[in-house]
Amino acid sequence: MIRIAGINLPDEKRIEIALTYIYGIGPSTSRKILEALGIDLGTKAKDISDEDANKLRNEIEKKHKVEGELKHEVKSNIKRLKEVGSYRGSRHIKGLPVHGQRTKTNSRTVRGNVRKTMGSGRRAESKT
Repeated sequence: MIRIAGINLPDEKRIEIALTYIYGIGPSTSRKILEALGIDLGTKAKDISDEDANKLRNEIEKKHKVEGELKHEVKSNIKRLKEVGSYRGSRHIKGLPVHGQRTKTNSRTVRGNVRKTMGSGRRAESKT
């Protein structure tokens, strides 16, 4: 089992896919890293030699921000936007979409389904 940046990569997956389990490495970055090191994309993670695993580990640690370091950077960037008082920062504070999406409809995910939809406004007739 290969351990890179504190993450155990799954043995049964291709190394190209297994690298995407690391926060900060997606499919395209994974492909670029493997091509730069000359490792076959279709190789299963369990079949990677110790030498190649060390190459991978060194490449990722030296040239890419991943896991905790990347999460910390993103968090500090958002904090900076809030402190400066920018428009994007105020959207983060209010819990609304930041990148210009519409909010009249379709912002349920970022808002966390805060607003409940109302019925037709009519009350059920009471039977007396």
